Amino acid sequence: MSIDQKSVTLPAINSSHTEFAPVDHGRRLIRIETRRIAALIPVRSVIVSVVLIIVIVGTGLASMTIGAYEIDFPAVLRAIVDPASDPDIRQVVFEWRLPRVLFAVLCGAALALAGGIFQSLTRNPLGSPDIIGFGIGAQFGVTLVMIVLELNTYMFKAAGALVGGLLTALLVYVLANKNTMSSFRLIIVGIGVSAGLGSLTSWILISVSVEKAMMAATWGAGSLASLGFDQLIPAAIVFAIVTVLSLPLARTLPVLEMGDDAATALGISPGRTRLAAMIFGVALVALVTAAAGPISFIALAAPQISQRLTRSNTPMGTVPVMLTGSALVVVSDAVAQLVAVPVGVVTVSVGGIYLAWLLAAQYARRT
Repeated sequence: MSIDQKSVTLPAINSSHTEFAPVDHGRRLIRIETRRIAALIPVRSVIVSVVLIIVIVGTGLASMTIGAYEIDFPAVLRAIVDPASDPDIRQVVFEWRLPRVLFAVLCGAALALAGGIFQSLTRNPLGSPDIIGFGIGAQFGVTLVMIVLELNTYMFKAAGALVGGLLTALLVYVLANKNTMSSFRLIIVGIGVSAGLGSLTSWILISVSVEKAMMAATWGAGSLASLGFDQLIPAAIVFAIVTVLSLPLARTLPVLEMGDDAATALGISPGRTRLAAMIFGVALVALVTAAAGPISFIALAAPQISQRLTRSNTPMGTVPVMLTGSALVVVSDAVAQLVAVPVGVVTVSVGGIYLAWLLAAQYARRT
């Protein structure tokens, strides 16, 4: 029996079963059904997710061989799986390099999910936090906390990033909202607010001592160096909480993309959905900004790449989108270590090319 012609049902196990079923446009679904939960998962999304996990694990292990203290690939594997291996190598791997890889995975997933939320909310591939100013708002908040208030602990930077991002989101929303919310107007207003906050950040940096300006500039480049489990554990807890709370958006935002009238007819409140989406999206951006600084263009590129890989109708995905972001940051950080630059420099360089291509593609479609 061919899967292309008929669905294949597997035997039930513990009152649940998994089956393949044909869907429209040639897509296939894996149906997982229990007494309480029923879910349809596209087969292509599963395949893409598996490939991305392999890329993340392989690149992450390879990046742990890079550094002043040279460690070959087998030694890294032994240090991870064998507690009796060389203690010096285990210390380097577990205390210095493994937290950096895990942070890259977390930051990529958070930025990709935030980008998917905002692109679905604005119904525009340019509607990412990098473009509409929310990332700059979080960066401005951290700059005030670090430079003006001289508070450099993770909790204070996280609070500054969250408050700065939320206030920026509120400002952009108020300025762009004229009876109806236009995604084009939101993006244009966001670009203007982003430019203004960028100018204020530059003014602050040139008004302080060279030491403070250098500290803020180093952080502003976006780097995963010097991050350990002390920062990773609270960041992972916050990320898990925000991700779980934002899961309902994967169902409501695609409906909202059809318009407010259609969403209201289906029992979804457009106002509450937009408010929740903006809060969760800004929280995810603030989480990354507080820990590693601004890592640009991941939120812009990851949802679009994931949407094309999985052939989804919306950038608001969950697992494939987050895995795409994680893979991008892990690969970018490995490249950054090879060329001895912060990861933010790599993502900006690649992201600038991607943005130019995206703008050209948008213009070509309209003409």
